[in-house]
Amino acid sequence: MTVSEVLERLLKSYRRYYNVKTEDVTPPFAAEAAFHSHDEQFFLIKSARLAEADSHEYVFFAVSDLLEPEELRKLDETAWETGLSRVKPHWSHRSTDVVLIVLAERIAPEAASYITGLKRYQSYRHTLQGWSNYQVIAMETSTGRLVCNRRGRDLKKLFRNIKL
Repeated sequence: MTVSEVLERLLKSYRRYYNVKTEDVTPPFAAEAAFHSHDEQFFLIKSARLAEADSHEYVFFAVSDLLEPEELRKLDETAWETGLSRVKPHWSHRSTDVVLIVLAERIAPEAASYITGLKRYQSYRHTLQGWSNYQVIAMETSTGRLVCNRRGRDLKKLFRNIKL
């Protein structure tokens, strides 16, 4: 399966719950997806609000023929900085997660080891106004091999649904 076919299948699966856009995206990404959730808890009436929480997730999709460490570093920095620039911490902000998905025909061994070592986290006012986590996963479309950081392991289920 080609990189573009895998990208189309991924975008189709994300469209169910996320706002996906393929035009006017942040360069060098091929597509972006955003998810926003607002939760409130009341006691008997709406004016007696007990709790409120906002959660957000920004997903950045990148494609490449051969994923080299230099290109990966650029994608990594751009995704993290762009995702954090969209965070608006406030008293009901719970979390804003940033996800980078890279689809490549081949992944260089140095790039694979770089991905597994990626750790990024940001708290806002010592988590009183929420936090941000970073998930990264890369797929080598020629072999179906997946490489991810520790937080990106949850994304492997999504890729298992894609038939090679």
